[in-house]
Amino acid sequence: MSGSANTTDGMSNPQLFQQMAFLNWLSTQSDSSRETLMTLTGIGVARELFNRLTGQDRVDYFKKECIRSIAEFVQTHPRASEPELSAEVNKNVLLFAARVKALESAPIF
Repeated sequence: MSGSANTTDGMSNPQLFQQMAFLNWLSTQSDSSRETLMTLTGIGVARELFNRLTGQDRVDYFKKECIRSIAEFVQTHPRASEPELSAEVNKNVLLFAARVKALESAPIF
């Protein structure tokens, strides 16, 4: 379930919910816990397929990298002129756009 926020370096929230549902089903073997587990697992599979088909998780990553690079430049160059800032922003936006464009020819799986 890529692209999901991690609260720690461990599982994402959706992964944690699925594991909780799995643990509940293992301990109770009830129909309702089985249905909950099936639903959460189905949502996770659907989300992963969506991300792989659209590349949205990678686009989000590239976007964060673009913003991080610009912020890092501003932080390390506090006296940069307006043209320097503009050039750095333009460079990072063009890199972002090229990365997104490259996704169009990347294999889905």
